[in-house]
Amino acid sequence: MVVQINPRQQQIMDRAQQSGFVAIESLSREFGVTSQTIRRDINHLCGLGMLLRYHGGAGLPTSAKNIAYVARRDHLLSEKQSIAALAAAQIPDHSSLFINIGTTNEEVARALMAHHGLRIITNNLNVAHLMSAKQDFEVIVASGVVRSQDRGVVGEATMDFISQFIVDYGIIGISGIDMDGTLLDFDYREVKVSQTIIKHSRRIFLVTDHSKFGRNAMVRLGNISKISALFTDQSPPPEIIEIATGSGTEIHLPRTHLTS
Repeated sequence: MVVQINPRQQQIMDRAQQSGFVAIESLSREFGVTSQTIRRDINHLCGLGMLLRYHGGAGLPTSAKNIAYVARRDHLLSEKQSIAALAAAQIPDHSSLFINIGTTNEEVARALMAHHGLRIITNNLNVAHLMSAKQDFEVIVASGVVRSQDRGVVGEATMDFISQFIVDYGIIGISGIDMDGTLLDFDYREVKVSQTIIKHSRRIFLVTDHSKFGRNAMVRLGNISKISALFTDQSPPPEIIEIATGSGTEIHLPRTHLTS
């Protein structure tokens, strides 16, 4: 199943990501269409789990609940693929790495399929299934509780398993980045696994699209200053660039979005 949204619906999502709420009447005036057309757009996005309907408009899902996996997987897919290509280009053949749960992480796994001799430890069964098809890859799957919605593996057993290793690269994603550089997510168990990956990786790569800047979620993972490199599709807000620059966190962007 591929989630289809039209260009206007994508622009509505972009505005919701920026302000947290979009009003039907203001969108109707902005796009020069009827309020009924905007309602249909919002209803479609709500049906995909990308927005929540409120009186007079819609907002992002609450900080306690993430968007459904299928909607996340296909949202901004080309941007995620661009991010994945950037990250994969920084990983040499014959490296060892963790790949965590997340739709952008899964695109990184796809981008790494042309590499050779990788050793991958993952708590993402989608990643394990994909990368185990490569004969010169060694794929090690973490133990733990499997989440039915996205085939992610979490829990105390997952953390204990991951903590047995030290790898070259840890690939993690995130659900939101506050303007003070705080990394935020929705699932406490997933955050604990991410923290374990950070602790046991020589370099940590954060892969995330621009919609996560300023997005709210309720569980704190850490701060972007602890990340070796951020890979994203658009230049982050100035506040985040300042924090990253001050802490030595690299920012990798596609050439069309390089900051001056």
